[in-house]
Amino acid sequence: MSAIALTSIHSRARELAPGFIVSLTVAAAATFLSEHYGAPVMLFALLLGMALNFLAGDSKCKAGIEFTARTVLRIGVALLGMRITLEQIAALGWKPVALVVILVVVTIGVSVLAAKAMGFQRLFGMLTGGATAICGASAALALAAALPNHPQKERATLFTVIGVSALSTLAMIVYPMIANWFGLSPQMAGVFLGATIHDVAQVVGAGYSMSTETGDTATVVKLMRVAMLLPVILCAAMITRMQGADTTGKRPPLLPWFAVGFLLLACINSTGWVAPVVQGGVNELSRWCLVISISALGMKTQLKELAAVGIKPILLMVGETVFLVALVLLLLHWGL
Repeated sequence: MSAIALTSIHSRARELAPGFIVSLTVAAAATFLSEHYGAPVMLFALLLGMALNFLAGDSKCKAGIEFTARTVLRIGVALLGMRITLEQIAALGWKPVALVVILVVVTIGVSVLAAKAMGFQRLFGMLTGGATAICGASAALALAAALPNHPQKERATLFTVIGVSALSTLAMIVYPMIANWFGLSPQMAGVFLGATIHDVAQVVGAGYSMSTETGDTATVVKLMRVAMLLPVILCAAMITRMQGADTTGKRPPLLPWFAVGFLLLACINSTGWVAPVVQGGVNELSRWCLVISISALGMKTQLKELAAVGIKPILLMVGETVFLVALVLLLLHWGL
């Protein structure tokens, strides 16, 4: 490698280091608080990051924060592929797969229509609907990375992450009660929890609080929803390209590199050749990348911007969550 290239890399690293180190510090603090107080780490990362939003305007930290909020985020999403295998999905048969496909397609479709009816852009409905239907904050961040840039995208993304984190925490407490009230069997309760709770951690917490069988089933169903991330990203990219969105700027690629990485890691994980220690390490790295990037995203956001959101976006997300619960219960009643 030439001396010029090494100098360029060293210069770039020095430029990015302050912002990245600040984001990493916030993520570490958020992880400590989450482990000791039980609230979602994503929510802590966002709130702590927002408290330090003045750093995003600082010339020393700005470049590193921008890099962390974009590139580190994409790395984290790609690494999510190591969580799933084709065998896990096949073990439960075709019915849960059909249920997951239906709930993702219908929820996102209804969300887009509801967003348009409430006066929002279709892309906001796709963002909130995808977060609700697939895997919470991770899906919101992945979809935001795939969608074209527009002035309100970052604020919409941050609001969506905050919303799904709060609703997922509430669901972890309430949904097991709903499963008991409807008298669902352990396996059916697992399907219900895995199909309705937004974030993976809350699904695991709710499922294993009921029983081991419920926890195992809930986790696999949830991972099926995570597997829907790739086709939804592809569809989102195709729709925005066909509609000619963001014609003044650079369009996102039809197959983003982080989506390719997600698919490759899922296939590699399905071979069974990956050692558990490697799989655990990749999953932990993915979690850290997402928490660090959310910390940076929080720093880029002004509180006064979130305060200007109003009640309508909140009603949209709550409505999507209630709709998802009703849809899953209806599909389970029909035998899916």
